[in-house]
Amino acid sequence: MFTWEVWLQKAFEFLPRLFAALVILVIGIYLAAVVAQALARWLKRRQVDEEAALLVVRLTRWGLIALAVVMALQQVGFQIGAFLAGLGIVGFTLGFALQDVSKNLVAGILLLLMQPFDIGDLIEVQGFLGQVEDVNLRATELRTLDGRLVLIPNADVFTSSIVNFTRTPRLRVGVEVGVAYDSDLDKVRQVALDAVRRLPFVVDDPAPFVWFHTFGDSSINLTVYFWIEAHHTAPPEAQSQAVQAIFDAFNAAGIEIPFPIRTVYLQQVEED
Repeated sequence: MFTWEVWLQKAFEFLPRLFAALVILVIGIYLAAVVAQALARWLKRRQVDEEAALLVVRLTRWGLIALAVVMALQQVGFQIGAFLAGLGIVGFTLGFALQDVSKNLVAGILLLLMQPFDIGDLIEVQGFLGQVEDVNLRATELRTLDGRLVLIPNADVFTSSIVNFTRTPRLRVGVEVGVAYDSDLDKVRQVALDAVRRLPFVVDDPAPFVWFHTFGDSSINLTVYFWIEAHHTAPPEAQSQAVQAIFDAFNAAGIEIPFPIRTVYLQQVEED
């Protein structure tokens, strides 16, 4: 039978263990942060890949915190073995409810290990084009060219097609335009090629070329293709400057870029 005296005695016996547990937990969390920062600096000096270093640092930090929690629980007499056995049953049950969370966690670790892209790379995934800012354990952070921060679940990134523009040394860019039907197509080709060749970011090999491909309603349509160094110029910027250069060159050469035209025939009907 518990009396107030027994309860107070148990409380006084428990308080030192609780204090020790709190001290161990606080020190453990502090040491985990210090060790993680020191490890990050050391890996940076060793020029270890940024994604691999990020994974190692995070696993080290959370591993040390988990160790501190276990040691703190042992101080208060917590039965770790029984807890782990029960945790296995609970984890099996929660696994079904947290499928998306666990899926993104595993996908994030695999992305950091397999490294289909690096932090700072310009990629296109899930219809978004931008620079990778971070890969955390839930989502990949992408900064689009218009400044938006997009968080894409790691599982979606891992299972999607990824276009890495940074790792592609050269990219082909195309500009579509239409010219009037009475245009000299040889002249059109030469003027368009001269216009894009004057752009500083266009490379000579592979050489630019023009492809006439469609008889439109009011124009003969063509596409001017050229290659750029992807790490120097972004494709949207290259395409924008090329459109302006071709437009100015066509105007200077007297090449017409026609508007859509409709011809309407009117028939007079005689009245009885």
